Formats: sequence, structure tokens, C-alpha cells
Amino acid sequence: MITPDYCIMMARYNTWQNNQLIDVVNVMTAAELSLDRGAFFGSILGTLSHLLWGDLAWMSRLEGGQMPKGLLAETDKYIQIGADWCGEREHTDSRIRRWVDQLEDADLQGDLTWFSSASKCDVTRPKAVCVAHMFNHQTHHRGQVHAMLTAAGETAPVSDIVFMPEDI
Repeated sequence: MITPDYCIMMARYNTWQNNQLIDVVNVMTAAELSLDRGAFFGSILGTLSHLLWGDLAWMSRLEGGQMPKGLLAETDKYIQIGADWCGEREHTDSRIRRWVDQLEDADLQGDLTWFSSASKCDVTRPKAVCVAHMFNHQTHHRGQVHAMLTAAGETAPVSDIVFMPEDI
């Protein structure tokens, strides 16, 4: 289904996209970032917060370590200050990059089981599907942020993977 090379490419893409968003978040005001724009997670920062929480949750399942604090329904409030999101995002992207750099084909085989607080039960899915979901989830929610930035009159990042710089 997926390979370590695919995971490396998607982790690079994730870093590239988030670095561009960090540049935008750093120039927007707190009010602009937290304004409810009618998206599923409300605001730009709420959506970015949910996405960060989701990445941390998936990395805890895939790599180990603590789950991020808070319930799924509260993930839009996980990070409430843009600068805090920027620092935690860079740290998390580095973690994802380190993890994919050591992946082997065998690491993407078999099943992954975790307790789903949303479903209130254990869930088992193929590891490769879970990893593909993590990267798809990132792209999906960044697309929502892209739309909110455009609607706010901001310059949204270039998001076409075919234009990703080689040095990312």
C-alpha cells in the first residue's frame, strides 16, 4: 500500500506546508487567527490546533509516548496562542521527520490497535492505513486553513506537492 519513501515524501510535504503557515501565523493578529470563520473547528487557529493535536495523537500511537491532553471535542482549544502553535508545530514536524527516516517496510505491516476516546472502545486498523490517514488528515485540514486564509484576504501558501522544493 504505502512505503517508507512515500512517508518520507509526505513528512517533507507536511514540513514545507507548515513552515509556510508559520510565516502567515506570525504576521496575523490574535483576533484574526481566532475569528470564527464558520469552519468545522471555527477559526484558523482552532483548525491548526486540532491538526497539531491529531498529529501528536497519531505519533503517540505509532511511535509511543503520551497522548496529547484534552478530549477530541476540545482539540480546537489545544493551542490558543499563535506563537505557541508555531513552536509546537516545528517540534512535532521534526518528530515526524525523525520517525519516518527510520521506517522500514516491515514497520508499515500488520495492525495498530488503540483506544478511541471518540468511539469509547479499542479500534484496530492496518498500520499502513493509519499512517496514510495521518498524512491525509494533515492535507485535509490545511486545505480548510487555506480557504480561510484566502477568504481573510491573506496570501495562502503554495500547496501543490509537485512544487515542493528539493531542500525540504
